[in-house]
Amino acid sequence: MLDINEIMKILPHRYPFLLVDRIVEIEEGKRCVGIKNVTINEPFFQGHFPGHPVMPGVLIIEAMAQVAGIMAYLASDDETRNKVSYFMAIDSAKFRRPVFPGDQLRIEVETTLNRRGIWGVSAKAYVDGKLVTEAELKATFADKEK
Repeated sequence: MLDINEIMKILPHRYPFLLVDRIVEIEEGKRCVGIKNVTINEPFFQGHFPGHPVMPGVLIIEAMAQVAGIMAYLASDDETRNKVSYFMAIDSAKFRRPVFPGDQLRIEVETTLNRRGIWGVSAKAYVDGKLVTEAELKATFADKEK
């Protein structure tokens, strides 16, 4: 549904911190599914961990937040689209399995809250249909500071 070029028009992130390669499903304001292809070329694998590369859990959470940010952006008005999204909370994060180079993360987010400019989502990441990470995330949009 959205390729990397369309994602870069929405998110301010760029390499090496852009962690979503494609959006494959979207229900405006309700649900979104994104893909992250994990490759050995990722810069974090040099130090996490040499000889046993594992994707850092905090980056899986960030990828989830980026998918949620795309969903919220697409459901927002023009005024909100000129703002930037900030994390407010990360709750109940659980890391079930490690993520390795060659894996493809399927990130599914569902809206649990959308009120007074605060978005809450339930986020889950899967590899080959197996749950690897889950968390409850909250974020808001704020004016860009100069």
